Amino acid sequence: MASLRYIDTPLDRPRWRGTLTVRVHRRVQIGIEGNPAVDEVVPLATIFLLTEGEQRPALFLGTSSDRVGSPEGTQAFYLTVAKYVAPLRLSPYVSLNYSEWDNGWNVPFGASLELGDGFYVRPMYDGQRSHLVGGVNRERWGLGLLWVWYETSGVTASFGF
Repeated sequence: MASLRYIDTPLDRPRWRGTLTVRVHRRVQIGIEGNPAVDEVVPLATIFLLTEGEQRPALFLGTSSDRVGSPEGTQAFYLTVAKYVAPLRLSPYVSLNYSEWDNGWNVPFGASLELGDGFYVRPMYDGQRSHLVGGVNRERWGLGLLWVWYETSGVTASFGF
């Protein structure tokens, strides 16, 4: 999976971001994130401790760069629980997140609401500030609009291969 993101911000690091990930096992995904404005490449990893079942949420550990706007070289390490609630077409999640930027813990959370025909809206809180994403997902691609910090706009695109 590859993704590209642009945010209209004067901050260098989050303006452009690209990721490339691959599933190396049904429970393990690894990859890299590139932030070209600051010549930074950081690791991405997700390990599914529990896969989602009909009555059971997904539980996974992961790492990525810290949240939008964080300085170069800061990683986040998280434990996330998520569950799709079919009658509501809602996928809420909550994380316990260690932020190198904060040098401490925070609790990001959010939910994705399916609007039909692949369209969604996703309000989220990153542990410090809120954002809104809306877009469309298809089988091998997705496009989204971002409203970062409820202040500035952005776009995101993803492609599967």
